[in-house]
Formats: sequence, structure tokens, C-alpha cells
Amino acid sequence: MGKNRKNKAARGVAAAMATIAKTQGTEEKAVDIAVDAVEATPAIAANAPADSAASPQTHASSESSGSLKRPSPHNADDDDDGWQTIERGRPVKKHKKIPGAASSRYPGISFSEQARLQAKINVSSLRDLILYIFADGPAPQWVSVKHRPEFRKIVTIMVPGLEEAMFKKGVDFSKYSNLTPDQAIDRISTSPDDYYPRDLQKDALPDPLQPFADMFQHLWPVRAPGDEKYAKLHSPMQAILTAPVKEKKSGLKPVTDPHGWKDERTRITEFLATPEELMENRFPKHPAMLKEGAPRDAFKDPDGWVHTRVSSLEDGAVPEAEIEQGSITAGRPVLALDCEMCMTGEAEYSLTRISLVSWDGEVVLDELVKPDKPIIDYVTRFSGITKEMIDPITTTLSDIQTRLLDILTPRTILVGHSLESDLKAMRLAHPFIVDTSILFPHPRGPPLKSSLKYLALRYLNREVQKGDGTLNGHDSVEDAKTCLDLVKKKCEKGKAWAAGDVQGENLFKRLARAGTAYRATAGPDATGGLPVGKTSAAVDWGDITRSAGNAATVAIPCQSDADVEAGIIRVVKGDPDGLEVPGGGVDFVWARMRELEALQGWWNRNKLAAEDGPGGPPAAPTTTIPSTDDDHNNADNTTASSPLETCLTTLAHRLKRIHDALPPCTALIVFSGTGDPREMSRLQAVQAQFRREYNTPGSKWDQLTVRWTDKEDQALRRAVRAARCGIGFIGVK
Repeated sequence: MGKNRKNKAARGVAAAMATIAKTQGTEEKAVDIAVDAVEATPAIAANAPADSAASPQTHASSESSGSLKRPSPHNADDDDDGWQTIERGRPVKKHKKIPGAASSRYPGISFSEQARLQAKINVSSLRDLILYIFADGPAPQWVSVKHRPEFRKIVTIMVPGLEEAMFKKGVDFSKYSNLTPDQAIDRISTSPDDYYPRDLQKDALPDPLQPFADMFQHLWPVRAPGDEKYAKLHSPMQAILTAPVKEKKSGLKPVTDPHGWKDERTRITEFLATPEELMENRFPKHPAMLKEGAPRDAFKDPDGWVHTRVSSLEDGAVPEAEIEQGSITAGRPVLALDCEMCMTGEAEYSLTRISLVSWDGEVVLDELVKPDKPIIDYVTRFSGITKEMIDPITTTLSDIQTRLLDILTPRTILVGHSLESDLKAMRLAHPFIVDTSILFPHPRGPPLKSSLKYLALRYLNREVQKGDGTLNGHDSVEDAKTCLDLVKKKCEKGKAWAAGDVQGENLFKRLARAGTAYRATAGPDATGGLPVGKTSAAVDWGDITRSAGNAATVAIPCQSDADVEAGIIRVVKGDPDGLEVPGGGVDFVWARMRELEALQGWWNRNKLAAEDGPGGPPAAPTTTIPSTDDDHNNADNTTASSPLETCLTTLAHRLKRIHDALPPCTALIVFSGTGDPREMSRLQAVQAQFRREYNTPGSKWDQLTVRWTDKEDQALRRAVRAARCGIGFIGVK
């Protein structure tokens, strides 16, 4: 009782002295006197309980001036012995300390036998886990996430080439790749019912992969995205980096429902693709799309290419005084473009017809073009071009380029559908684009795109391309006018029209828009979750500006897995000056290691996927183990190892070094993306060749170089199922 009275007395003296000082001087002086009073009785203050009862007058007095008070009990483990500074009646925001490994509030991701797991998790499941921890995603049902607010960072690494069979005891890596396609598929494929994660026990793993057991508790079977009906494998990179659009309870009504709809006339300039969107959709680079300075000054057109006379994006702006009131075109010339191409080589298409239509529907240009190379397939069923049409033509691609450079002014807007293909055929770059494939996204999100035929039927109630698959083929003038009408209707209706089908959003953009912080990471005001932008980084091979990683806060282009390792550690820790990578590092990291993929032969050197960017696989993957790492095998063992074993050893230690460099409370996700896609790719190429030959006018069944029967079709489906069998690892540092 005596100690409690002393405690109350001490606090009462401090409050009284502060009140007296406040009446005689400044508020700052009151704070100083109050602090001096508390410090004058250290023994009493140190023993004062956090919840000791003081009179309301005492609290009001102390908080109105300034004091030190004890916060709630769960903050008692903070610095300064649990005392909290009060300035001007408000507590100073203070982040919680990062919990120690033994703390009861340390975050975790664990699997339980009672989890709602009825099939293999998908790549999208990993994406949804990221969204749940850092943004507005729903809680996962297949794992338990503990203390979500305590997660500081998430690092996700895609490693194509990893297979579950590699993690079996006693595997002979020197003979691992010496299998027939059927044997390789049997090794990769797992039963649809075999979807539970496998325990990782260090002594049961091959020596090169034992570091995985130090980082992760389970190996997860992960199903890559695909389409069973059409035997297709979709991009796992797009699946992980495309977030579903969150449905709003009070959203706009569907476009097909006219009730309550109100048109909002919108200028076409509102629908111009941004430089980032143009890069993501692999449009040819125009110097005006680049940043001023060295990148723009060093720009040079590839051989045979030209770019329109636009110095900067500001060249297209029209002063408001020159714009007619109510003008949808905003005073700018608008031309709809469509081209037809014929094949001049294996997977090589050349321009054979170009059509330009003005905003009022007048045909500005409609020319046939003779390619520089001999045409091996006129693709008449699509292009409508025949040998008889092209033979007398003397107009060349160079002639068309010269005419277009005069027609396309710095203010001209080009309208079309998947215009990147047309511009590549013309070998021309232009920065002002309205593309209907971007304006009307596919319902299932990128990389899928709706066809122009579908868009015309759905939004214009018009049937176009009736000659598709026949000798008449497509009409480029008709296609150009269709694109124009779609854009006109969008301008008349407004931005929200036909926007209800969108199902995907760039993951980096979602985290920047809807990222969430909690009391642990953002102070007391964030109790319950505070919307903040999450910073991010993309660390990948090649030119990241042409992939979804372009939307990340920081993009680190790499030429080797060693560069990827260094880049991950750099963006996690941050730059000392904070000029490129924010100080303290970014919140979310996505990276991809590709040397194992190249060694396995999964990275096709002859035909790069759109997401690969201009950087190709290395001529010889770096499989040597740096001698500076103490944990690596000695030189004698490395020399005796097979290339695959050496590559796996290097990869495992690379991941271990990244894991060791991560700060506490960081989630680490590693996944392969797919299984072995080689047999699937081979069969798909055979199927494509069969369709080309079969659909060629005048072709005969007995003269086809390849056959496609039910036997080949079933083999393809089996290969696709195997290619969709990937693996993943989830852990918390």
C-alpha cells in the first residue's frame, strides 16, 4: 500500500509541476519539467505498474502537456523499458520490434492434415498466398498462416527445371536425362490423388539437394496452369504475376444490361496505351517511349526498321484552344490499321497488304506489298492473298515505310487489334496506340486475348471475317473499320463500358495499390490493417521492361543466376543511398533463375517465348561452384560430378545463401512453374505442321508429311499433363 501511495504521489507531483510550468511558459518547458520530475524518482518510476490507477485529473493534466506513460501490456517488450513518449497529447508512432525466433508472435506458414486440400495446389495458389499476406487476398485453405501482421518481406523465386524425381534418394544424376520421352513422362507424372506435400528429410535427399531441408519443411506438388480441353499449357509466370480483380459488391452493372446505364463521352486520348502497356505487350520500341537522357540518345533502329517523327510524347498534345468542343478525337488524326501477312520462312511472316482507314471511315491507304523473300505459304484462308494477286506487284516494304512516315504525324493515333504484329510486319514503331485487344481484355486475363471476331459479335452485334478459313480469307479494310467502330463505341459509352470482363491485374500494381500494413510494421494507427503501397522488385534474365516485371518498383536485369542471386540480396537489403533500391529493401521480390532450365533443355534456343525477352539462354550454363563458398563441395568432388549434379549443387547453395541473407520474418517461396515441356512442345509442333498442310488449298491426304490421329492426340494430352506437374517449397526465415 505504501509503495502505491508513493507511485501516485510521484506522478501527481510530475503532473502538478507540468501544469504550473505550462501556465508560466511554453509547452516544451512543461514537458522538460515533467520528465525531470519522473527522472528524479527513478526507483519509484521503475516500479510503477503499467495499469496503476491515477485520478482522471492526473491523466488529463499529463497528457495535455507531455509525459512518459506505459503503453498496453503487449508493447512491454519494446525499447526504453516499455515507456512511451507523449508529445502534445499524442503518442509518438513507434514500430514494434521484430520478434525473435522464439517469440510467440513469430510469423509462420504451416500445413496441417486437417487443411482443406482436395487437389494439387496451383501456381495461382502461391500468388493468392502472397496477396493474403501483403494485400487484400482471401485466406488460404490449404495452409495455416500465423501472425500475418508480422511478415516483413516475401521473396518468390521461380526455378524452371526442378523436378520431384530429383529429390528421391539414390538418384543417379549422370543418367538422369538418358530417358526416352515416355520414360521421362512416367518419371514426372504423379497421380491426381497424390497431392499432399512430402516431408523433406535431409538424410533422405541426394547430397546436392540436402540444403533444401535446411530451408523448407515440405516439397509441394504444384500444378501449372493449362487447359485440359485443348491440351494447352499456359504461362506459369503470367499466373504468378497476374492477380484476379477483386469483385465489388456495389460495382457497375454489366454492359449488356441497359437499365440504369449512363453514357459518358470520353476522348480517345484517355484510351492511349501507356509506354508500360506497350512494353508489356511487346510493341516495337520508339525512342519517345524511353526516358530522356542516355537511353533515348543511344537509341538506334534495328536494320530495316524505321520510327515515326515523334521526338517526345508531348509532341502529340493538342492545346485546348485548338480542340473543338465535344470532340472525341481531341483534335488529333486517328487512323485504323490492319495488315495481312504471308509466310516467308519457318514461323516468319512478311507484309503483303496494308490498309489504313480514317476516323470518318474513308480508306486512306490500301496497298498490296511484295515481300523481299519468296513466299512459301500465302495463308490464303486467313490473309485472302493469292499468288495471282502478288505476282504483278512491285511495291516493296521500303516504299510503304516511306509513305507511312509522311502519313503518320506526331499527333496521329493508330487504332487496331493486336497492333504489335502489324507494326512488326511493317518494321515500324509509333508511340500513340489504341489497341482493342488491350481496351477489351480477355475475361481470363493475360496473356490471353479476345479475337476481333469475338469482340465484333459481342459488342457490335456484327459478324465479321466470314471468309475465315476459306479462299476469301480476311478483309483488312473490314477489320480496320471494325476496330474503329469498337473504339468509337467505347468513346461514346465511357471507360466503364465493357470493363466488367477484366479478370486480371499485374501483381506488382496490385501490391502497390492495395498493399496492407499492420501495427507491427506501421505503428499504432495501423491497428486492424492500414492501406499502404507495397514496394516490389523484379530480378530476371534479359530485358525486364518487356515483361510484367516492368511494373515493379525496381527492375534488375541479369545475365546469369549469379546476377540473380546478387540482385535478390541487393533488393532485400536496399541501397545505402536509397537512390535506386529503397533503403531497407523492398517488401516483395519476384525472381527467376534459368541456368538449370537451359541445362535441362527446357529453354528453347530456337524459339523464345514472349516472356523471355530479348535475352536468350546462355551458351553454356554456369555450373561451376565458386571457390569462395565454404559450404560447397571440394574441387575434386565437383570435377567428378555430372553437369546436372554440379548445377543442382550450385543452385541449392545459391538458394541457401539467399535464405541466410534474408531478414527475420521473411517468407520464401521457390517453385518450378512447370514440369518437363519438351515432349509437349514437340507434339504441338507436329500438330501445327499437320494443320498447315491439311488446310492448304489443293493438299491431298496421302501427300501430307505428317499424320495426326487419335494416337498422337492422346500422346499430346499425356505430355501436357506431365508438363503441368511442377513442385514448390514454402518457408519462413
